[in-house]
Amino acid sequence: MLKIGWFSTARGDSSKKLLDTVVSTIRNGGLDARIEFVFCSREAGESEKTDIFLSQVKQYSIPLVTSSVKKFAGSVRQQVGVKEEELPGWRLEYDRQVIARLDDFKVDICLLAGYMLIVGREMCSKFNMINLHPALPTGPKGTWQEVIWQLISERATESGVMIHLVTPELDRGPVISFCRYPIRGGSFDALWNSLGERSVEEVRKSEGADNALFNMIRQSGFIRETPLIIHTLSSFSQGKISIDSRKKLLDSHGQPISGYELTAEIDREISL
Repeated sequence: MLKIGWFSTARGDSSKKLLDTVVSTIRNGGLDARIEFVFCSREAGESEKTDIFLSQVKQYSIPLVTSSVKKFAGSVRQQVGVKEEELPGWRLEYDRQVIARLDDFKVDICLLAGYMLIVGREMCSKFNMINLHPALPTGPKGTWQEVIWQLISERATESGVMIHLVTPELDRGPVISFCRYPIRGGSFDALWNSLGERSVEEVRKSEGADNALFNMIRQSGFIRETPLIIHTLSSFSQGKISIDSRKKLLDSHGQPISGYELTAEIDREISL
């Protein structure tokens, strides 16, 4: 049985939906796993969305650990795009306190499920942490919004979703699994044509996230995220892939591997 640690900031509805789906899959026998704990970097009372998430964790009788990064720092610090070695001292100390509070739990994998903090080197060393990133392994870094705007700027023809091992290098740890999807052809073409000669800056200023192409790209990636997570966790639980002490990915024979492409499997699942 795969023992999972769950990290989330729980800022939006998707955090709860993902937890619901994984718990349901486990209970229905679709995944041989158990969630040993949920850690949240917010506490009760900081956000309505987070409170709903925390309440759901308790209803599932999953051990819950919370520690407010906002209270710890005195204010919320934006970390996106900051290199690990540039993390301020308070952030590294926050990680150390989180590690101490989770010391009694024994887990195989920690899933970052909407965890909005960069993970420092000590945390990466302590746990085998995996993270979902809304792009292909060679695609843009950053938040899903930043990824989509860069895709539009580059006039890209495809995108994807990947799960990678967390390292201090932002969004660039060893790839575990990924799938790809086209963002050209069919209904996409008319939306690309509607951009005309406008630059991304002009589109962002006039329409922002309401732009139809932006939303279609987002939806195409979003519907693949949960299936990819489930398939990947299942591969770990079945012993098809593992992570050794050197943070190397291995197959069932103990041989080093690169990421699995699961495009066919994910496309088949979302078409059901």
